[in-house]
Amino acid sequence: MLPPPSRRAALDHLRRFVPRAGAAYASGRNTDVGPGRPAAVSRLSPAVRYRLVTEQDVVGEVLGRHSFNAAGKFIQEVCWRTYWKGWLELRPVVWQRYLAELDTARDAMAGSADLVAAEEGRTGIDCFDAWAKELAETGYLHNHARMWFASIWIFTLRLPWALGADFFLRHLIDADAASNTLSWRWVAGLQTAGKTYLARADNIARYTEGRFAPHGLAEEAIALTEPPAGPAGALAALLAPDAAAPSLLLVHHEDFSAESLFAADAPIRGVLAVRDPALLWGDAARRYAGEAAADAATRAEGHFRCGSTLADRLDAETVSAAARAVGARQVLTPYAPVGPVADALAALEPALAAEGIALSPVRRRWDSGLWPHARRGYFAFDAEIEGHLRAEGML
Repeated sequence: MLPPPSRRAALDHLRRFVPRAGAAYASGRNTDVGPGRPAAVSRLSPAVRYRLVTEQDVVGEVLGRHSFNAAGKFIQEVCWRTYWKGWLELRPVVWQRYLAELDTARDAMAGSADLVAAEEGRTGIDCFDAWAKELAETGYLHNHARMWFASIWIFTLRLPWALGADFFLRHLIDADAASNTLSWRWVAGLQTAGKTYLARADNIARYTEGRFAPHGLAEEAIALTEPPAGPAGALAALLAPDAAAPSLLLVHHEDFSAESLFAADAPIRGVLAVRDPALLWGDAARRYAGEAAADAATRAEGHFRCGSTLADRLDAETVSAAARAVGARQVLTPYAPVGPVADALAALEPALAAEGIALSPVRRRWDSGLWPHARRGYFAFDAEIEGHLRAEGML
């Protein structure tokens, strides 16, 4: 079961999982036992995606029980989300390219019976149909099932990869722009040019404990192609906030743990927690983020000893009204990586500036320390993780 959308529930769930984060996780992580059954994986991905618990929280708890080597596989898995976010942050054009390709694919496949059958789990491929229904019903899939599903979608059903990524965005509670898009690109052979992932019937049978015996799967996976995206850019520099300016804290769904990002004595006069449904793709994610936003507002209110407000829109009118109400000249907010929240913040910044209110995003040390290493493949990035943990005093 997924933990409820609160920090306390996520931490409790994490601490119950920690004893299994070493050898038990490493040996069982690839097995999809099916919904409702105990599994080797943590099922913390929604909590980490919305940062009810941060990657640093998770790794710190694990290293309190296991050595870095003993928990290496689990730490790697946590850091994949960091890597994907960093990779896209250095190449934002790939997200824009995906959105354009999605629009094209939607037009091309309008009214497609094959697309509808895939989304409704009526293809006749037993595992694929079960996963489509599980995803729609629960908002979650085991990571290995996600890879198999994407491979079958692209290479067996020959449906546009962008529409498959969109199907996940609309149903996964933990979907984000980077992890979802780039994982689908990796399966398709776009992320690492020419390297694809082929779902094999024997592999599926083995790692689902014989629950499925699919027939008719593609026997080869020919990589999709695209023009080069260009070299990685640099991580955007951020101006330091004014440490004395009366501030509004703006909390959004890219980071619901603001109290670990800003000091308790920061000049925060009020908290605005936004749960804008237009900035998420699916109803399950909207429900989860809505409850998580309320939890984040309550925690921030207690931590910063000020009032809090919940809002349903992340726009200039809402934010400026909240800032004026508490006499704020600055809006402090966690940095948002590439995606809809980042776009919304960029759109409201000039409107706030016109009213004499500065928007000051603050990036976590975890991200600032690791994202710049996402310039190449994951294994080059992975080589930097231990050094980062030592620099942060976690080892």
